[in-house]
Amino acid sequence: MRAHYLQHVPFEGLGSIAPWLQQAGYNISSTQLYNSEALPDLTDIDFLIVMGGPMSVNDHQQYPWLEAEQHFIQKAVKSDLPVLGICLGAQLIASAMGAKVYPQPEKEIGWFPVKAIQPKLSTVFQFPDDINAFHWHGETFTLPKGAIHIAKSEACENQAFQIGTKTIGLQFHLETTLQSAQALVDNCGDELVEAKYIQTEDTILSAPEERFLSINRLMGCVLNYLHTNHA
Repeated sequence: MRAHYLQHVPFEGLGSIAPWLQQAGYNISSTQLYNSEALPDLTDIDFLIVMGGPMSVNDHQQYPWLEAEQHFIQKAVKSDLPVLGICLGAQLIASAMGAKVYPQPEKEIGWFPVKAIQPKLSTVFQFPDDINAFHWHGETFTLPKGAIHIAKSEACENQAFQIGTKTIGLQFHLETTLQSAQALVDNCGDELVEAKYIQTEDTILSAPEERFLSINRLMGCVLNYLHTNHA
């Protein structure tokens, strides 16, 4: 099995996703879009993961590869391939499936609660009622047609959605490790200004180890759900 991820900047990698995929028996490959690498043939991959990045889905002029990437994602979703989008990745899935992506009133950066929305469907991924998740985003999206809303936060209504049983978009980060949080601070620290939903560098990085491990375990549950539905 081959898991392939789309990477938009060098400092946003797989985090805790990589060891989970390796343990599940996947070979891992990637497309570094920031290096203008070519997208793979969809028939050669078994799991697609779309990572985050500081750019906007709407920045086509500055990042011309965004258009081809969205077409690729749309084909992946329609082909019933397991697809996971994280932060920008979720926004790209939403946009590829016809939804709008736009700036939200408040940026959300740091550790903030996410609340599950439990639809009455056994085929939908069930989040815990409350998650203290990691966030780093300033945009949000409308839900794609036919998508099921599965999580929200105080700052951002559409935190997670599911399309069918094989596509999940997460606005928040469950893959974050201390190392990947540090990389975000190092590269995007200018965004850490005083605001209602923006925490300081110290608050972000001083989170106890168990908090990182907790979200990583939940990331494993999401991956297992998509993997199992593909098997």
